[in-house]
This record gives sequence, structure tokens and C-alpha cells, in this order.
Amino acid sequence: MRESVPAATQRAVDAVSAHSAQNYAPLPVVLSEGRGTRVWDIEGREYLDFLAGYSALNFGHRNATLVEAARAQLERITLTSRAFIHDQFAGFCTSLAELCGKDWVLPMNTGAEAVETAIKLARKWGYVRKGVADDEATVIVARENFHGRTTTIVGFSDDPDARNGFGPFTPGFRSVPYGDAEAVERAIDDTTVAVLIEPIQGEAGVIVPPSDYLARVRAACTRENVLFIADEVQSGLGRIGRTFAVEHFGVTPDVYLLGKALGGGIVPVSAVVANRDVLDVIRPGQHGSTFGGNPMASAVARAVITLLNTGEYQRRATEVGAVLQSELRSLIGSGVTDVRGLGLWAGVDIDPRLATGREICEGMLAEGVLVKDTHGSTIRMSPPLTATEDEVRDGVRALRTVLEKRMA
Repeated sequence: MRESVPAATQRAVDAVSAHSAQNYAPLPVVLSEGRGTRVWDIEGREYLDFLAGYSALNFGHRNATLVEAARAQLERITLTSRAFIHDQFAGFCTSLAELCGKDWVLPMNTGAEAVETAIKLARKWGYVRKGVADDEATVIVARENFHGRTTTIVGFSDDPDARNGFGPFTPGFRSVPYGDAEAVERAIDDTTVAVLIEPIQGEAGVIVPPSDYLARVRAACTRENVLFIADEVQSGLGRIGRTFAVEHFGVTPDVYLLGKALGGGIVPVSAVVANRDVLDVIRPGQHGSTFGGNPMASAVARAVITLLNTGEYQRRATEVGAVLQSELRSLIGSGVTDVRGLGLWAGVDIDPRLATGREICEGMLAEGVLVKDTHGSTIRMSPPLTATEDEVRDGVRALRTVLEKRMA
């Protein structure tokens, strides 16, 4: 077990602390190289990456196909702005629309931008298509949500760390308990334009809803002429064994929000994907992004979509994910109180009498595995979809070792 922080690492950590805003509290490790499921620090130490950039690295570090797509585009053209059309754009939009079974794509850069775009889109759609009175549109969201950290988004968060001190907040949101379809149904009225939901809540601790929840939300939205917006920024693109998490529950949203893995861990890429009769309410000059859908982003995203179209990564997430879920559940009662998840995504509740989530993450760092805590005593595991069964077992073995040392 690595008990102390090496000198070179400590110097690098101190340098970051001296000149970087303290909006993160990273573990004391300084990474310098990555390949597949593994990363190395500046001391040459090797780690299993069981966070994968919050799912941005679904296809592993430096995936050869994605790196080659980026390298080839780097030699040609990287940015034009949307004032002009570039030769990667149509292929990107066409392939992503086909992947989602929708008509149109509105590209952005980050997940939070995709969510902000969807909020604007839903409001405009409500005024133009549904006839909601001007400035009266409301959006239903779920408690314990995480959709980003812009001022609008944190305004409908109930996480005090995300929310406190950043008001006043944008009106027009109604928050209901996650997993409670009746609460969604009761909250809908004539002003409701959308229900915005994570199919599986990530930041909250990988919360999987009741099996009929999304189907009932879908039915309510259809019945009441309300847009069902699925935030698949973390849950989508193969993470749980399906291309999209909503597929696991047998539903199709009106709007997909995608990000993270869409950029292959190389460039930030996000998108709002919907049918024409939804997206065509946004006209020229009403929304945009200098970098959204740029040539480099489009080329990498096209390569990502090609990987997903093989089905290989979805199968791996299902097969290797079954091992992850089984191995983690074997720890319940031995320092773990609960395990939730699907595919290669899991939330593990640590007995708070034993340790905090942060303390467990520090212990696993010493054992050579990188994970992240959330909500006090919960840790999240989301290894790249390239992880092998042996790597998954090694990751869980590291957790078991840390727990046993705590219980000794």
C-alpha cells in the first residue's frame, strides 16, 4: 500500500493549489499518460481508471480509432465556426440522427450546454407549438438531479454545494421526487413544456429508477403534449449495455441530450437530438456556439458513432458489467451497505461508521485504482467499456482490501 505522497507528486499538487481556483478537491495523484483502462502518474506508477472521466472515456484512453480520426482531421482543418459549412458536418449530423432514430442534430460542446439548449428549445416549442402564454413555460425536473453547473441548472438543483450562494435563480422549474411517476403526472399543467430527467441518476449515486417509471413518464408526456427530454450525457453511448439507457426501460424520448463519450475523451462534444418538428422552432440567430460541431469535434464524434454501430461496446458493458455488479454485491455486509447500477456503472454505499467515500477513494488510490466519491459515503465506479473481466475483478479486489483494512 502506498502510504505517503511522493515528493514530485506533492510539488505538482502544491503548484496546482498555488495557481488554480479551488473548485475541485482532486485526489493527490498527477497523471501523465493513459492507454485503454490504465493510466500512469508522473512517478511511473500504474493505476486502473475506474472513473473514465465520468463516462467521457467510455472507449478507453487513447483509443486508436479515435486518435487516428483526430490526427487526420488535425492535418486538415479544425475550426470554421458555423458561419460556414465544413465537410465533416453533414456526416456527423446524419450518423448521430440515425443512431438516435431522430431527424435533426443541434451540436454544442459540453453536457451543460446541451441541457441549457434543451431548456431554451422546450420553452420555444411550448410557445410556438403548444400555445403556452409568453414567459409562462414550466419544466418538470427530478430531485437529486445533476444536469451541470450553470446558474440556470443549479437553480433547480437541491444540492446545497451546487446551489447555495449563486442566486437569484431562473424561475420556471418544478422539482418532484425521482422515480415517482405519479408526482410527475400531478405536476403537469397547461404551462408544462417538458419533463427533463436522467434515465439513471449519476451524481446522486447511480440511482436506477423503478422499472415502470420512465414508461409512465413517457405516457404522461404523450398524453399531455409535453416533451420528454432524456439527459443521457453520462448514462448514454454504451455505458449500461445499451446505446442509450432509456432502451433498458423500453422508451424513446422526444429529445436526447448527449455529451461526454461523444467526444471520445479527446475533444468536448455534445448534442441535442430530436425530430424536425421539435428542433425547427429554433431559427438562425436564436442559438449558437462558435465551437459547436467544429470539424475536429465532428470527425471524432463520427468515429465514436462508428464504434457504437458495431455493438461491441454495448455487449462488453453487458457481459463485463455483470461481473462488476456481482463482485460488488458480494461486498454487501462487509463494509458495503448497498450497490446500485447497470452495466459498467455502479454506485457503492460505504458503511459511514467505517469510512467516508473520500477515505475509501484515497485507500483505493494507494491500491492502484482510481474512483470518485459522491454524497458523503458513496463511491462511483465507471471503468471504460474496454475493461476486461480480470480488470474489473482487480478493481473490486482493491475495494475489498481497503474495507478489510478499515474493519481490522
